[in-house]
Amino acid sequence: MFLAVVEDRSFTRAAARLGLSQSGLSHAIRRLESRLGLRLLSRTTRSLAPTEAGEEVLKTLRPALADIQDRLVSLAQFRDRPAGTIRITTPEHAARTILWPAVDRLTAGNPDIHVELNVESGLSDLVAERFDAGVRLGERLEKDMIAVRISPRLRMAAVGAPSYFARRGVPVTPHDLSLHACINLRLASAGILYGWEFEKDGHALEVRVEGQLVFNRVDLIVRAATAGHGIGFVGEEHVAELIADGRLARVLEEWCEPFDGYYLYYPSRRQNSVAFNMFVEAVRFRD
Repeated sequence: MFLAVVEDRSFTRAAARLGLSQSGLSHAIRRLESRLGLRLLSRTTRSLAPTEAGEEVLKTLRPALADIQDRLVSLAQFRDRPAGTIRITTPEHAARTILWPAVDRLTAGNPDIHVELNVESGLSDLVAERFDAGVRLGERLEKDMIAVRISPRLRMAAVGAPSYFARRGVPVTPHDLSLHACINLRLASAGILYGWEFEKDGHALEVRVEGQLVFNRVDLIVRAATAGHGIGFVGEEHVAELIADGRLARVLEEWCEPFDGYYLYYPSRRQNSVAFNMFVEAVRFRD
């Protein structure tokens, strides 16, 4: 109960998650504090956070409960059919194009396997937020994690409508983008504008571009570029069909080298359930 309150930063949300009344949960925490002779939570009308003593209790609780959970998960091997809940944190694009097709197949044939996909643009702490695994680009993986490749290598594409290039000309090098209207992407996780990253013959270049439009969603950048508002810089899989049918034209292609794609990552110390292992195999990329 104490761990739930700290994780949710709210008695109301924790009580709802645990299926308890708020007053019952509050009394239970007070009894715990009384038994330990310690104040574990600092509460105001606007915030709730663990005290220094509460943080020490958490250091003991989290690994102990995680170990208990792992041991309970291991019992699933004795069931007649695989079961369990798998929680994944993932970017929207990977969820839509990679994870969902695999989840669709996995859950259709295994009614006792439950999957929760949490679409987030930032990076989550798997242990603290109780996720089983996460999805990141290979270049952003942490070293102490097991990583399973779930996509081919990816490429970026600089694109614009043919009518735009007819008016403004075609950039020959990334430096020429300073003469063009570019459609910026604001990174939700950092709040900054994405610097367009190019590479050719081992020479890497990051360009800061300018233009009238800024979005935090790739689909809006694609729509604006298709409508002739300027050049967008997005993953080529977002615009492949539009390039093929002539609604968008690609430029600076020789400056867009492939880079590591998506990986599923999870803690190396975790004991995995049969259901989780089935999920890993369902999303694993095979050349």
